[in-house]
Amino acid sequence: MSDFKTRIVVLISGSGTNLQALIDTIERGDIDAKICAVVSNVDNVAGIERAANHGIPAFVVNHKSFPNRESFDERMIEIIDSQGPDLVVLAGFMRILTPVFTDHYAGRILNIHPSLLPKYQGLNTHQRAIDAGDNEHGATIHFVTADLDGGPIIIQSKVSIEENETAASLAKKVQKQEHLIYPLVVKWFSDGRLQLIDDCCQLDGEALQKNGIQFDQSIHKLNY
Repeated sequence: MSDFKTRIVVLISGSGTNLQALIDTIERGDIDAKICAVVSNVDNVAGIERAANHGIPAFVVNHKSFPNRESFDERMIEIIDSQGPDLVVLAGFMRILTPVFTDHYAGRILNIHPSLLPKYQGLNTHQRAIDAGDNEHGATIHFVTADLDGGPIIIQSKVSIEENETAASLAKKVQKQEHLIYPLVVKWFSDGRLQLIDDCCQLDGEALQKNGIQFDQSIHKLNY
């Protein structure tokens, strides 16, 4: 590994299972990076405890304490920038970000969304996929832009929707895929392989298709 480690700030709003997947992968030495801080907009969530268990500083910025999104985002930027991050990772962060925020971190902010975007932007994605009669669902990782769940797609992982599937059972299947693909994408970024250039995702200098890489279970190891 190099002396330089990619500095990461992770934003959460809840249990932080994707945060834990990143922590575990970094601690195994599979990603040459350091999570320098976790920031939550909700107090007393499990993700904060996960950070504490691994000695990662955690900050709580309650969005309810601010009169508008702009002032909340300004405070978030102050805290995030104080950590000097190379990458900002949204891991279940349930706030709509202003263009000022997304522009400030353009090309170095990632999000994971529990659907095969552009399908089912927003909330309740699992039930919406079931109600629509879809036979497949999944997760998408994308660069964050001012468009809600609409930034350039890096990778997608699909799961099947079985007969009598419930939103809860489908969520568990999707979450397993999230824990595979998020560390993979963070590794690509940390290794300098992944870039956003002119609103186009590039991996190893090659432009990705509009719907990104379609994840194959057989290549889930971090050497893709």
